[in-house]
Amino acid sequence: MKRKGLYILIALALGGAGAVHAQDNTSSSTPTSTTTTSYDDRWYIAPTVGGYYNDTDRHTNSRQFYYGLGFGRFFSPNFSLDFFFDRTKRTIDDSAGGGRWFNNNYGVAARYYFLGWTDWRPYILGGVIGSDHHNPYDSGWDPAAELGVGLSKTITDSSDFRVEAGYRYDWDDKSQPSKNGYGDWFLGFSIVSRLGPPPAAPAPPPPPPAAPDCSKQFRNGVNLCDNKCPDLPEGTIVGPDGCPQKVVIDLRGVNFKFDRPKKGETDIAKSLAEPTKDSLAILDQAVDTLQRYPQVRVTVAGYTDGIGTAQYNQGLSERRAKIVYDYLTAHGIAASRLDGPIGHGKNDPIDTNDTEAGRARNRRTELQVEQ
Repeated sequence: MKRKGLYILIALALGGAGAVHAQDNTSSSTPTSTTTTSYDDRWYIAPTVGGYYNDTDRHTNSRQFYYGLGFGRFFSPNFSLDFFFDRTKRTIDDSAGGGRWFNNNYGVAARYYFLGWTDWRPYILGGVIGSDHHNPYDSGWDPAAELGVGLSKTITDSSDFRVEAGYRYDWDDKSQPSKNGYGDWFLGFSIVSRLGPPPAAPAPPPPPPAAPDCSKQFRNGVNLCDNKCPDLPEGTIVGPDGCPQKVVIDLRGVNFKFDRPKKGETDIAKSLAEPTKDSLAILDQAVDTLQRYPQVRVTVAGYTDGIGTAQYNQGLSERRAKIVYDYLTAHGIAASRLDGPIGHGKNDPIDTNDTEAGRARNRRTELQVEQ
């Protein structure tokens, strides 16, 4: 009876595991599956009632009720652990001397569940037990173990229904000297009641921030939707991305003929050194830069070479600054963005005045950016 029952139980457990795996795979391939990774980890109590189909070697009545209480919790969506106690009282056959055979069992049972938290969940179980037996022949402790399968269903947010069947083997070798252990089948029913309030539902995610109105919001002349440095003070010189930009407007190559422009001369092309076309292209690049950076202000300053008196060169440098100033305003640059025109005469040369080439480079106008 004992070995045969143990073999049957192992086959039952393996067969049940295969069946629930098949169900689990079928469920996961169906769009309506309720499989979930969420679970409730509150501690619970599980009052249990059930019945035994007793080992015939006990020489007791074949069927017997038992009752007990479990205390446990889930440690993952699919695994729970219970500490439990149960008690049963068997009636010994008169042919074996009559009387009562009591067993108080204390144990730990692990259960592994399949499918989602709210589904009908098949599971397998295994437990280890310390069994305290009392009968007319002996009183004492012996080890026991159990294997089984079950089915669980969540019925409220704080309770589950559980039914399970299995095989329990008791290594009691003292109650009857001629017998060495007993195997009993069992069927049990439990109501699992979780303790404490249910966990609060997770807070909904905050709504996404409203998209900025890209048609109206600007900072330092750059649309906020494109501005990577929106916290810079207004008036900061920035590039197309809204971040600080050092602007340099280089007019090297825009040089003037000797003693030009004359008083009253307004056509800049006649005053520029050859090649005039290249010099005008440099001025047009300066206009383009000022248009791309509308917050930039510049000072228009003119210079001469070292030939001539300081008084004459002062007036000549002012005329050179004025003719460039007028070129810029004529091409759309607001006069409010231009300081000057001012002349520095023959001061601050950028090259020697001892050669013709050096003097040619000193005959110039500069756009000095106010950073």
